[in-house]
Amino acid sequence: MTNIAIIGQSAFGEKVTSEVSKIEGCNIVGIFTPPNQDNDPLYQYGITQNMNILRYEKLRSKNAIKEFKKLNVDLLVMAYVTDIVPMEIINNPKKGTIQYHPSLLPKHRGPSSINWAVINGDKKTGITIFWPDEGLDTGPVLMQKEVDISTDDTTGSLYFNKLFPLGVSSLVDSVKLVISDKAPKIKQDEKKASYESWCSKKEINWDKDPNDIYNLIRGCDPQPGAWTKIDSKTVFLYNCKFMNSDEIDINKKLIIKNKTVSVGLGNKKLIIGRIKDHNGKKIDAYEWFEENKLTDSSKLG
Repeated sequence: MTNIAIIGQSAFGEKVTSEVSKIEGCNIVGIFTPPNQDNDPLYQYGITQNMNILRYEKLRSKNAIKEFKKLNVDLLVMAYVTDIVPMEIINNPKKGTIQYHPSLLPKHRGPSSINWAVINGDKKTGITIFWPDEGLDTGPVLMQKEVDISTDDTTGSLYFNKLFPLGVSSLVDSVKLVISDKAPKIKQDEKKASYESWCSKKEINWDKDPNDIYNLIRGCDPQPGAWTKIDSKTVFLYNCKFMNSDEIDINKKLIIKNKTVSVGLGNKKLIIGRIKDHNGKKIDAYEWFEENKLTDSSKLG
């Protein structure tokens, strides 16, 4: 029997834990979830399955390290981890520690790798299962799988429709490889490495290349959001689509037609799906213009 501990949270952590628990010969001896988040799916799953749940403000605390070592862990699986995990924990399991990262490492190291792949206009991305070390996303690679980024993908659709399910299945496959002592450790090529920090709310610069504007908006959808001003009102744009247009003299102008709101960008139009203002609720863009009594002559930016 292989003793497995899982550090994670959210729906991803819950799904990984559920699937790993089905692997023959695996015994989940503990799950580590953030404190003060009783509605977290992984925490709730652990309660329903009567699992050993451990919650610490900081995993690098002496108590967290002490309790982890008591578990006699063979393999640690890190599934959506936002805390700093100390090397005393990472190096403790007999068979090591593996971690999920939503990019093709060494490209897009860092906490917002999905956002930046879309914002940068990448055509492909993927998932990496790797052996974490002292660096940030720098450890040897165990497994990688690639996906296409379509022109309609947002950060949300890319994660939930592609990288989430692929990440779960890849972690499960990786656990099986580790258990059977067949898991590789492939050194990352530092010459190909890139790192980006957290993706924060971004203001839209309408003077930039139309493709860059579109990539920024979908790369910030649904979080952290790309914003602009319409008649001095600060708004975030979501569910936008890009299409060719044969209309003339529309660049950087609002267009309201057939209950659809769009912005002219060169010979293209950016169709705005939904808008969120200070009220915090996303609503249909045309409805928002109607509610605020705005027209296509309103000032953009």
